[in-house]
Amino acid sequence: MRTAVYPGMFDPVTNGHLDVIRRGSVIFSGLIVSVGCNPLKQALFSVEERMEMIRHNVKDFKNVEVDCFEGMLVDHLAKRGTNIILRGIRTASDFEYERNRALTNRVFDKNAETVFVMASEQYLFLNSALIKETASLGGNVSKFVPPDVERGLMQKFKRLQRKKTT
Repeated sequence: MRTAVYPGMFDPVTNGHLDVIRRGSVIFSGLIVSVGCNPLKQALFSVEERMEMIRHNVKDFKNVEVDCFEGMLVDHLAKRGTNIILRGIRTASDFEYERNRALTNRVFDKNAETVFVMASEQYLFLNSALIKETASLGGNVSKFVPPDVERGLMQKFKRLQRKKTT
């Protein structure tokens, strides 16, 4: 039995993330999707909102669970009883970034292993920042995120717009 952790901000979860989750759930006997709390990044959605969006969209995967963590990923891995990290790769620059993170994790835990999954062709260009920007401008993001996430984005930006006008 091998369990992996798929860490990320997931702000918001995209169809690309869900593709990696689906594929990871086939590769590993267990997959933990772990929403990270990064103090250096400003998230649009709260950790609880992000976890709920993911849970809603992975409910049919029996071997996938959702949690969150703060601090070092290798510490979270130890708490969860695994040493395997799952990461999706879209571009060469993603590989450079993820390779450096994988090597850094191994400095802190020599047993940490990172498994890279190439993004499916239709998601190579997709990222959460692009989706948030498009949604904030009123663009249609239905091809990039599940319907509940699209609704959440639209509601969030309507609330932010109302705050600006009051």
